[in-house]
Amino acid sequence: EENLTRKNEVIAKISEVSNEEVSSHSQWQKQIKRIDALREEFFAIGKVPIEKRDETWETFKNVTKEFNAQKNNFYKNIKVEQQENLNKKQALLDKATELKESEDFGKVTPIMKQIQEEWKTIGHVPRKVSDEIWKQFKEACNHYFDRLHKKRDEENSVEIEAYNKKKDYLETLKNIELSGEHKADLELIKSHIETWKSLGRVPYNKRHIEAKYNKVLDFLFDKLSMSKRESESMRYNSRITNLVETDDVKKLNSERIFLTRKIDEIKSDRKS
Repeated sequence: EENLTRKNEVIAKISEVSNEEVSSHSQWQKQIKRIDALREEFFAIGKVPIEKRDETWETFKNVTKEFNAQKNNFYKNIKVEQQENLNKKQALLDKATELKESEDFGKVTPIMKQIQEEWKTIGHVPRKVSDEIWKQFKEACNHYFDRLHKKRDEENSVEIEAYNKKKDYLETLKNIELSGEHKADLELIKSHIETWKSLGRVPYNKRHIEAKYNKVLDFLFDKLSMSKRESESMRYNSRITNLVETDDVKKLNSERIFLTRKIDEIKSDRKS
């Protein structure tokens, strides 16, 4: 009778464990250990009254069966989820592999960064393929970004060289002596403008040299005996050309917006 009471207490504990909310692998591992311990405790208890033996055994089997069913269902769902995660990661790997040799760095770099962020949000994949797919993905991303950094290093060295040349050439421009002959002086200034353009783009943080260049150019144009409209037209043309050459998208867009507004204002004034 005492054994029966103890076995029923163990059965109740197993049922209690089965009814607990479990949502992770680590939690299930703890629950499995608890159930194994309770099973051992159940079997270690001695005999029960013969008329209660079958009923007690059947109840014990049912509660342990219920626990195992929940456990198996959890791991079955995990396998399905991990397979879905593997499919998602494989799709990102295929995309990264496809883009890793791209030369269109401006377009592809944001895509590669987005791929990396998406990868982080995807959960676990089957352990047997986890390390391999991560290795392949990492290699594809590293290959692309190594090429990107190499390209930027090359561009930076070229741009720094261009800056040093423009810095020296600016001193030449400052010391130009005009002859007073309008046509000859105009051609001289134009030739210097073309030379400046040919020196190339400077680093973004060195673009202040372009503003200095424009001031020197304005000074030279002021010395020319030409109409105000012609002078302003040449200065403006030189400034816009310079923005295009240096690929200063922000200032070009600002200029476009300014001109559009001006045109609209003029049209409005004419109608009124």
